[in-house]
Amino acid sequence: MKIVIAGGHGKIALRLTRLLAERGDAVVGIVRNPGHVEDIRRAGGDAVVIDLEHATADDVAATLVGADAVVFSAGSGNGAPGARRDKMDRAAVVLVMDAAERAGVRRFLHVSSINVGCADDRSIGAGYAVYLRAKHAAEQHIFACDGLDWTVLRPGVLTDDRGDGTVELTAGNVVGPKVPRFDQVARDDVAAVLAALLDRPDTAGRIYVVVGGETPIEQALDV
Repeated sequence: MKIVIAGGHGKIALRLTRLLAERGDAVVGIVRNPGHVEDIRRAGGDAVVIDLEHATADDVAATLVGADAVVFSAGSGNGAPGARRDKMDRAAVVLVMDAAERAGVRRFLHVSSINVGCADDRSIGAGYAVYLRAKHAAEQHIFACDGLDWTVLRPGVLTDDRGDGTVELTAGNVVGPKVPRFDQVARDDVAAVLAALLDRPDTAGRIYVVVGGETPIEQALDV
C-alpha cells in the first residue's frame, strides 16, 4: 500500500511510518518544515513539503494521487493560539479530506482525542477547550462525508512509554464522553492501532476510543 500521512513529523506519525515501512508499505509524510524531511526518510518514508495552513486542495491532491489511504495526524501543537488551532485542527482536516476526494483516495483515518465531547467543561482549561472544539468540528465534517471510507481514532492521554501491543479499544459514539478522561496510552500503541486499521476495511464508518489495556490489538479491533 501507499499511505500518505498529514503531519508526517509528529510523534505518532513517525512511529507509524516506521511500522508501515518495515512491513513494506510506501509512506509519504506531509510536513511544513523542510528540516523535517530527513527525519521521515530515516524512519523509512519519503516526504513532501506542504504548509496545510496555506495550501489549496489541489496542492494536497497532487501528493495524494495513487495513494491507498490518507492518515490525518497533524495538529496545532501545545500552546498554539486559537486561530492556528482552528486552521490545523479543523480547517486542515477539511482540506485534506477534500484533496483525498479529488485524488480518488477513499480510505481516510483521523487521529482525534478521547475528550472531543468535553469542550464546554470548565475544568479542562481554555486552551484545551479551543483545541477540542476544533477537533469536534472536524469530526462533524467527517461524519457528514459520504465520499470517504473514514475511521476516527480517539486516543487517551499520549505518552512516550514503550508500547506492548495491547490496548483497551472501545467503539465510540458521535458525541463522545461529556466528562474528561485522562486514561493514558503509549504513542507506540496508537501507531500500531492505526496500522491495523489500515488493513481492516470493515472498520470504515466507525469511531474508536483507545487507551492502555491488556487486549492484543488485532483482537481488540473485533469489538
